[in-house]
Amino acid sequence: MANTQTTVPLFVANTVLTAAQQNASAGTGVPVFATTVTRDAAFGGSNKALAKGQLAYIEASNIVQYYDGAAWATLGPTASKIAQVLSTTLTTTFTTASTSFTDITGLTVSITPTLNTSKIFVVVSVSGSNDVGVNSGGFRLARGGTGIFQGDTAGSRVSGEQVEPPLADRMMTIGLSVLDSPATTSATTYSVQCRQSATGTFYVNRSKTDTDSNQYYRGASSITVMEVLA
Repeated sequence: MANTQTTVPLFVANTVLTAAQQNASAGTGVPVFATTVTRDAAFGGSNKALAKGQLAYIEASNIVQYYDGAAWATLGPTASKIAQVLSTTLTTTFTTASTSFTDITGLTVSITPTLNTSKIFVVVSVSGSNDVGVNSGGFRLARGGTGIFQGDTAGSRVSGEQVEPPLADRMMTIGLSVLDSPATTSATTYSVQCRQSATGTFYVNRSKTDTDSNQYYRGASSITVMEVLA
């Protein structure tokens, strides 16, 4: 947009108010910023020079916000909508013998929510397999490296395993979706993690046997996040 701002001038005694500065404000009546990141930077970053009632239009999400003296709140639109969609696709393979949940390299996505009240809808599709005749493994979704969307633990049961690929030399694809509430406007990273229960190896996007033969398959995995304004 022609009137998108990256700075907010602070006028002091004996400074000149230019026509360009006046026109930027007069064009909309509300300062316009590309994202919440540029808005915060324009108002001084973490040391914001803000007054209660300050307005701002955020171009990326098409919303008007006001500062309530402590944080930004949304004035409108009030209806829920998808503000942004980000996705990562993994077509290469990954293996691990770790018995602890480990990020699948390349299967992460980072999103910076527009509002701290936003929900993040996460959709995951993962292909995997493990060794024949040994203990199985599992997947889980993590935010900032910590597992989310997990069941209650009991005894020695592991919390967070979503699926158990077949104990055979073949591959299966599983899906996972969750509506998360990170309650932040900071960059947030979602990842898919996997682990092997005991001995053996866990494979992503391939079967255990991965020779050049049409009886063995390769797969692809993806993670998609959508910000839902509430």
